[in-house]
Amino acid sequence: MAIAEITKQLLAAKKEKGLTFEDLEKVVGRDETWVASVIYRQASADMEEATKLVTALGLPESVAEELTVPPLKGSLDPQIPTDPLIYRFYEIMQVYGMPIKAVVHEKFGDGIMSAIDFSIEVEKVEDPKGDRVQIIMCGKFLPYKKW
Repeated sequence: MAIAEITKQLLAAKKEKGLTFEDLEKVVGRDETWVASVIYRQASADMEEATKLVTALGLPESVAEELTVPPLKGSLDPQIPTDPLIYRFYEIMQVYGMPIKAVVHEKFGDGIMSAIDFSIEVEKVEDPKGDRVQIIMCGKFLPYKKW
């Protein structure tokens, strides 16, 4: 996966300042995953959000303007991902994609979950047997139109 130069700059500043995405969530006033999606250029911020972000990172305001430009979404290469964490999501969809689809159709009818009217939360769930990752995806149901 190629990482954009602006993303490298933003991540380097984040590391230099010792900030987490959760810290940036508090500064920008948006969820940490959304902030990360702006940094990885998968979402665009408005000028106020972008300015708060680059100010917290100690970067010039000229960087903020670039964060307001609608990005080219979909940063993964069209092949099977090799990064182990990203691959697990691919694997999850290979194993559970059809069952999830069947349950969604049973509950909602024929349609899809929006990735536009959508939110995602990543939570850490402490467990004595090993901490767990909890991911909550929430997207508007969009029924297929009949014509």
